[in-house]
Amino acid sequence: MTTIYTSDKAPKFPLPFSHAVQAGDMIYVAGQVGVNPATLEPLDGIREQTAQCIRNIEAILQEAGLTLDHIVRITTHLASLDDQPVYNEVYASMLKPPYPARMTVSSSLGPYLIEMEATAYVGSKRGE
Repeated sequence: MTTIYTSDKAPKFPLPFSHAVQAGDMIYVAGQVGVNPATLEPLDGIREQTAQCIRNIEAILQEAGLTLDHIVRITTHLASLDDQPVYNEVYASMLKPPYPARMTVSSSLGPYLIEMEATAYVGSKRGE
C-alpha cells in the first residue's frame, strides 16, 4: 500500500508527479527546485535556491509527520559544480549531523540552479 503526500507550502507544477510517495517505512520526496512556491519563479542565486529546495522538502515531509531529521538519502543535481561550496554551506546549516547519505551530480536544469530529491525513513531519525 502506498500513501501520497502533497503540501500547499511546496511548489505545485502542472506536471504528472506527486510531491511524495510513501511505500512501507520509506517516503520518497520528488525533486524540488528553488522557486517561489506561489509564483513558480526561480529565486536569485544558488544560496537562495538551495535553501528553498530544503524548505520545500521539509514542508512535504511535515505532511507525513516527519522532519528533515528523518532523511536518510539526498540526491542533488547542480547546474554547475562550481556552486558546490555554497550548496554545501547552506546544506550544512539546514540539516543536522549525522548527515544523510548524499550524491551530487551536474545536470542540465534549464532555468534552475539546483534540484534536490530526498528519501526519508519513517521508523526513526538519523542518529537514533
